[in-house]
Amino acid sequence: MKTSIRPRIVPALSAAFGAAVAVWLSLPAGAAPPPHTEVVASTGSAARAVLDRAGAESCLRGKLTNALLGLSSSCEREGRRDALCALADRAAVVTPMTLAFMDDTSRALLQLIGQPVGPP
Repeated sequence: MKTSIRPRIVPALSAAFGAAVAVWLSLPAGAAPPPHTEVVASTGSAARAVLDRAGAESCLRGKLTNALLGLSSSCEREGRRDALCALADRAAVVTPMTLAFMDDTSRALLQLIGQPVGPP
């Protein structure tokens, strides 16, 4: 029996697009988006928060998702195509994000950013 991946992809892409629009709409009128280095730093902070369990799971999920969407947007804006950007693009559309997925993604983000990861 052949199963289609489309039923799972469409809601994920729709949710990612909605979140990206929400981030874009939250910027003050005429405000320039933050520099890529700032976006990378905030992504590292979100990843560290996940690994440190600095909040409720749902809040950490939101923090990581927003960071991934911001990073993906920043990469697109600057035409970047590196491993960090590819990870952000792939991970931002994963639903539902399990805690194990969030941990793995956070460790990979920190490694690519060049921040210490610590024990698993």
